[in-house]
Amino acid sequence: MNGADFRGVSVHNFSDKIMEQVVHFHVMKLDGGFFLWVGSAPVLSNLAVSLNSKYDSMPLSTLVMGDPSETTATSLAQRLAKRTEKQVFVSYSLPMSDSSLSLLVEGRIKKELELHPEHF
Repeated sequence: MNGADFRGVSVHNFSDKIMEQVVHFHVMKLDGGFFLWVGSAPVLSNLAVSLNSKYDSMPLSTLVMGDPSETTATSLAQRLAKRTEKQVFVSYSLPMSDSSLSLLVEGRIKKELELHPEHF
């Protein structure tokens, strides 16, 4: 990578009330990808990363830290990497017990991607 091509880091924050819970979203746009944190309190309980591969139609993904039995962060990172064609880091710090909440949260992220693609 040529240093002159590096565009730096930009930050985008948004929040929404989903199922009576305030959910915060923090996006750090990186050169060639982005980091997305989702949560209701300032906790980094897990971290997943996903990126596209020329060898498979589904992006590669792995959990860097956190409980391996919780797959929400990894799955979300993989779907976002496929959608954006970028390297994606995700930390999902909401209760994993409610799949309805996860679906609504992902829908809110997709809405933000459509409204503000420049932040991702």
